[in-house]
Amino acid sequence: MSGMDRLYQIVSKPIITEKGSGDTARRNAYHFRVPVDANKVEVRMAVERVFKVKVKKVNTLRATQKVRRKGWVAGTSQAWKRAMVVLEEGQAIDVL
Repeated sequence: MSGMDRLYQIVSKPIITEKGSGDTARRNAYHFRVPVDANKVEVRMAVERVFKVKVKKVNTLRATQKVRRKGWVAGTSQAWKRAMVVLEEGQAIDVL
């Protein structure tokens, strides 16, 4: 896998929620679903290169696996990570 493929894989899914939209309006932050093994430096590089913007700060939140049942079958939900990327003043990403 080349370097650019990894960058596109990191920022493949924006998270569009009411809370995320409020965060975008309040502090110019955009939320992305990123791989669990991605760190803040990789997320910063990916957003800056893919969207051509300047990143001010990156916060991450890890959602752990949870036990789920469906009838007799027990399983787990997938673990995932959310990255909240705050952009510099005057910068914007067209998510939609």
